[in-house]
Amino acid sequence: MVTAAQKMKAKSKSGYPRAEEKESILPIPDPTISQKLGGDLDANFKVIERELGIKIGRSHDGVLISGVDAEVDLAHDLLQQLQGLLVGGEIIFPGDIERAIRMLEGNRKLRLEELFRDQVKIAGRKRTIVPKTFRQKAYIEAIKSYDLVFGVGPAGTGKTYLAMAMAVAALVNQQVKRVVLCRPAVEAGEKLGFLPGDMAEKVNPYLRPLYDALHDMVEPERAKELVEKGAVEVAPLAFMRGRTLTNAFVVLDEAQNTTVGQMKMLLTRIGRGSKCVVTGDVTQIDLPRGTLSGLVDALNVLKNIDGIEITNFSEEDVIRHALVARIVSAYQKRKEVHEG
Repeated sequence: MVTAAQKMKAKSKSGYPRAEEKESILPIPDPTISQKLGGDLDANFKVIERELGIKIGRSHDGVLISGVDAEVDLAHDLLQQLQGLLVGGEIIFPGDIERAIRMLEGNRKLRLEELFRDQVKIAGRKRTIVPKTFRQKAYIEAIKSYDLVFGVGPAGTGKTYLAMAMAVAALVNQQVKRVVLCRPAVEAGEKLGFLPGDMAEKVNPYLRPLYDALHDMVEPERAKELVEKGAVEVAPLAFMRGRTLTNAFVVLDEAQNTTVGQMKMLLTRIGRGSKCVVTGDVTQIDLPRGTLSGLVDALNVLKNIDGIEITNFSEEDVIRHALVARIVSAYQKRKEVHEG
């Protein structure tokens, strides 16, 4: 592991040559905000210390930051912005800290508060849903502006969760009359006969992630009511054949496991007053060998069509446990080595 002292001798993360060491004090008048800023057992401060090779301590004036000037300036800016978010009622987690550092390293003029302007408000929720990265922000804006959006990238980037949030928000705000959530069940051919039970019991395990996301958007009883009344439909992709989906918000999840025919079938179901968001990870295709993914094909065929937007997520957008981003990155590097 690279220690803070070793990092001090290396090139500045901000891209500039190392300069003199310095100290900076960030005043924090409110002790409650100070505690939240540091996190449990100062976990947030420890993340910043590890990532930037600096030291953070508490003083009667606020927070004392010491180290090489470039990293001290970055940490001061980061903590000041996070303090503003906490004052505004936001909750900060260690994973948010790591992402914020990466973003500020890439753009020192970046304002984290801009992320929180695109809030997805859903009636009945105690908190609003906000994008955690600027690519998520662009994704939300794309869904607002386009009738067909593709969200493509690794697990944990929020592509399905945010699509679900936008769909439910559109429903409770009466922008659409229903929400249709679908995904390929089991495999691209959707051969469910070998599973026990009736059709609902056969497909339910494969639609469970969509139900889980729905229950996170609205209260369980409200979610049950929406499903029973048909305002929210959760179904396997095969159930979409032959239908016309008007005044609906359609979310197709796990789209990498559709065939070309299935993808075309769904996209041509879209009717008047409808939106469709297609999500998937082209590195996780489970189709039989030699079968072209409908998602891969659609991204190629539709990339230059007006009215369609494609958002490509990367490991930098992973918002699950910090290890998930590292795991995704490790697999990606191995793939690049093999392909090279």
